[in-house]
This record gives sequence, structure tokens and C-alpha cells, in this order.
Amino acid sequence: MTKRNTQQRRHAILNLLNKKGEVSVDELAVRLETSEVTIRKDLTLLEKNGLLFRRYGGAISVPQDISQGNYRPLSTNKQGIAAAAAGLIRDHNRVIIDSGSTTIGLIPHLNDKRGLLVMTNSLQLANAIQELENEPTLLMTGGTWDPHSESFQGKVAEQVLRSYNFDQLFIGADGLDLQRGTTTFNELTGLSKVMADVARTVVVMLESVKLGRIIPNLELPWSQIHYLVTDDALPADAAAQIRKQGVEVILAPFTE
Repeated sequence: MTKRNTQQRRHAILNLLNKKGEVSVDELAVRLETSEVTIRKDLTLLEKNGLLFRRYGGAISVPQDISQGNYRPLSTNKQGIAAAAAGLIRDHNRVIIDSGSTTIGLIPHLNDKRGLLVMTNSLQLANAIQELENEPTLLMTGGTWDPHSESFQGKVAEQVLRSYNFDQLFIGADGLDLQRGTTTFNELTGLSKVMADVARTVVVMLESVKLGRIIPNLELPWSQIHYLVTDDALPADAAAQIRKQGVEVILAPFTE
């Protein structure tokens, strides 16, 4: 099969999916005159590129509330960071995934895990998680809707979180202060702190360009962060300074 034929086949899969909203592996194999193994590989690659979601025996379109509105496709750089962060998740983990344009990149990688329980405060993330083929247990914080962060915040959300304990928190940030920790434009930092309190391990995901941004609101101090997952454009001296804070730094390949 030539590269051109492979591209044509994947384009045909997306065209059919856009028309029907849902397709099965066996249907695609018959229509495109190829093996089910090949179709599954196609679906896996298309999902990792954010173009569809896998379901048992097939695939569905990306939900409209993710594919439309304020959602933008992830940059290749953010996809790489998400893939590196997903490597920290084990089968049967209990994880919190905070709202954010980088954390949503974790979702396709969750299909490789079994027995997950996932809590989120994001409707976009929740709708994506419920469509996963492996059907992780999904919990939502509820609370007060914050249009700035497009997530639930407030006392109700904090109370719900405190009712559980988690293995890991995956959270983004607007900025990174080498002395203080992660920073944010959003003044509603209370929920982030509670998320960190109820998780045994805190994983921060962000692009290295956010280093040194002058942002007034401290979100999480270094003392609450266990891992920083970023790209390898992070200066070596900055990485060394962060490691001195007791934080493990994971560097994904930088991609324009």
C-alpha cells in the first residue's frame, strides 16, 4: 500500500464518519477493501490527531462542543507534551484532569488504560471521556460555571473533590515562575489548590514559552508539584533550577 493510498483511505474514513457520525471497523474494512487490522491502525492514528474518537468496534465523530466553539485543535507541541504526560498514568489509576487546552490532549491516550476513574471540572473533557472505547468511570465536580476558564469552580466543586482521593492530578498553567511555581490569569485558584491537596501526585503540563511570564496570581507552589512535563526548548539552567525544587522534569521533543 503506497503512502498516497493510505492517505486516500484515511480521508475516505473521515468523509464517511462526517456523513454518518459513527462507523464500524467491519463496515470500513468491506467498503475500503482492506483488513480490519489496517482499519484499526487508521482509527488509532486519526484519534491521536484529534480527528475522531474510538468506540468499541468502531469510531464516532468528535462531539460538536469540542470540535466547534472556542476549542482549537492542539498544536503538535502540545500533543507531544500530552503524550509524555500520559506515560505517567497506569491502569486502574484515579486521576483528576483539570480544564485546559493542553490537558485535553491526554484524552486519546486514555484508551490505552484500563479501569480508570477520571474526575474533571470541564464539560469538554467530560464529553470526550464518555466517548472513549474503554469507558473509564467519569466523575464531574459540578459547581459554579466560570466562563473565563470554561470550567466549574467554587465551593461546591471543592466539597465534591474533598470526598475522594486520587493518584494523580494533571493540570496546566498560564505561566511558570522559577521562584514561586505556576501562575495564572484566573483569580479563581481555590479549586486548583484543592485538586492538588487530594492527589498524591501533581503533574503540571505546559509549553516552555510560558516560562517567565509575569502573571500576578500564584496557582501552585513548587512544594505541591511533583512533575513538570514540558518541551525540550526549556533552557537547561531553568530545568536545573526546577529540579532543585524537588520537581521531576520530563521533556517532550519541541515541535513548531
